[in-house]
Amino acid sequence: MNKPQNKIVIVLAFFAIYVIWGSTYLLNKIAVTELPAFMLASIRFIVSSFIIFCIAKTLKIPIKISRKQFFNTAIAGFLFLTFGNGLIVWTLKYVDSGFAALVISAQPLVILILMRIIQGKKIQAMSMIGVFLGMLGIFLLVSQNHIIMNENSALSIGLILLCMISWAYASLFVGTADLPANYFVNTGYQMLTGGTMLAIVSFLLGETWISPIKWSESVLWSMLLLIIFGGIVAFTSFNYLLKVVSPEKVATSTYVNPIIALLLGWYLLDEQITTQSICAAIILLTGVYFINTKKKLAILSRFKNRRQKF
Repeated sequence: MNKPQNKIVIVLAFFAIYVIWGSTYLLNKIAVTELPAFMLASIRFIVSSFIIFCIAKTLKIPIKISRKQFFNTAIAGFLFLTFGNGLIVWTLKYVDSGFAALVISAQPLVILILMRIIQGKKIQAMSMIGVFLGMLGIFLLVSQNHIIMNENSALSIGLILLCMISWAYASLFVGTADLPANYFVNTGYQMLTGGTMLAIVSFLLGETWISPIKWSESVLWSMLLLIIFGGIVAFTSFNYLLKVVSPEKVATSTYVNPIIALLLGWYLLDEQITTQSICAAIILLTGVYFINTKKKLAILSRFKNRRQKF
């Protein structure tokens, strides 16, 4: 594949994780109103994995992998899907989809801190400003009375933060782990293992599995869109990008995801958007920008140039 084609694929992959993933908060919110959270997530990922393997077989893409690769996909599947996604879906029973997306938009902040702790990567001046703004934005967002007073809201916020840590660590893990070379197959195994573990969690928690025959039309459509676009298309794109660009760049999807989620939640589910939420979003996303930007503060650049002259 030549470089122009690579660029087109990368752009399309970013579109998938930017826009499609932004809509999955709404789709999960609709589905979780009728279905148990872990059952919902389990069905979504297991069905997606079988579709992926069927497509791979049709296209004659080898799906055989080594034991080590299977073990690594299971780790990634647990961190990304069983823990990271399963708990997020559960929290959507108690918090707005737009709110959850906004909190998760601080993902680059968590990745940055983990890269510092695990890899010893130095945090630059611009990133330090981003960390401060990110924390301030999260505080303003979660401190609103109408959010705090909701049932299980505090627990949901705590779980969302844990999910962010899980996703951040998984993002670093898959960047260096021995995984299936084909991104499509890699996605399939992560979904199969993650979905299977979600099913185990669901049964252990005693969730009642509801037959698709009894699902409402809105839930059926939500599940279909989650499987095809939110799962197969977007998650394959995500795994591809983690191998070809840096984790920080992949995490920039958090610029767009919360905006899409907020607008869809407000328009279709009448979710509340307060002035404080808007201010928090601006501060939080500005912080994310500072974390990801390669540009230096002008004042620091001028100081460095002057020092070099002397």
